[in-house]
Amino acid sequence: MDQKNKDLDKFLNFLSGKSKKAAPTDNNSGDNVVKMEKKGPLNPKKYLSIAITLTIVFAAAIIIFANVYIVKESEYAVVRQFGEVVKFERDPGLKMKIPFIQSVTRLPKNQMTYNISEEEINTKDKKRIIIDNYAVWRITDPKALISNAGTLSKAETRMEEFIYSVIRTELGQLRYDEIINDENSSRGSINDRVTERVNELLQNDKYGVEVVDVRIRRTDLPAENEQSVFTRMISERESTAQLYLSEGDADKRRIEAQTDQQVQEMLATANKQASIIQAEGEAEAAKIYNKSFSQDPEFYSLYRTLESYKKTVGEDTVIILPASSPYAKILSGYIK
Repeated sequence: MDQKNKDLDKFLNFLSGKSKKAAPTDNNSGDNVVKMEKKGPLNPKKYLSIAITLTIVFAAAIIIFANVYIVKESEYAVVRQFGEVVKFERDPGLKMKIPFIQSVTRLPKNQMTYNISEEEINTKDKKRIIIDNYAVWRITDPKALISNAGTLSKAETRMEEFIYSVIRTELGQLRYDEIINDENSSRGSINDRVTERVNELLQNDKYGVEVVDVRIRRTDLPAENEQSVFTRMISERESTAQLYLSEGDADKRRIEAQTDQQVQEMLATANKQASIIQAEGEAEAAKIYNKSFSQDPEFYSLYRTLESYKKTVGEDTVIILPASSPYAKILSGYIK
């Protein structure tokens, strides 16, 4: 028991720094004595000051980083204090705020595309179709968006509701074939009207966003009535085609009859005018002949005789006339 007390005293003296040296230890090379240097007690104030300094530096770093924020070129920064918008930043750079009191919400500057969920609507001719469309939009007033919508997702949800409502109204005024037919499609004007109307609704709610464009990507029929609608459409198109063919044949016959009548009238008028012109020409020619030949009757008689020779006398023509015939005198070389 005394030995245990002595060992305990030695251990306590060692911890308190009162031990001068350690007991020798044996090894293979011989007896060596290891001397223990005297160590003083630990100083808790020194370590406490180091801990306080590190804590202060760490807290200062946290406060500094909480006091500044960076605004990028492609975003807005909206500063809120206790939920209320106090300012927003458009220009990029390093900005300041009150730490732990003010918070920063970042919003994109660039245009965004929002894919709207597919919805079923009814056309004017009572056909159900599935519309798949999308919208291109942007933020115009970040402060109004945060104040009235709260978050970007809520603004998108509200915008989707407006777009669906307006598209349902617009397409409900058109027949299905007017929507899908490329030749008579009204999609372009529908997109413009939907965009304009949605922007009016968003401005009324003061959400601070603007829809740049709304486009219908695809129109489909529900699977359960797709085949029946296609069959009915084919029948309607065939009836329409037959009607067009009948109307075309009727127009063809009418145009041909009108053309024939116009041709006959034009020919009759032309023949009449030709007869009049010919008669006037012959009368004028006879008048000129009479005037010319009345000045020399003998020459006129000779001219008429020579003209008759051209018509009656050829290379092998044989004419038997009495020598006293006036018609034969010129042929025989006698001219009075």
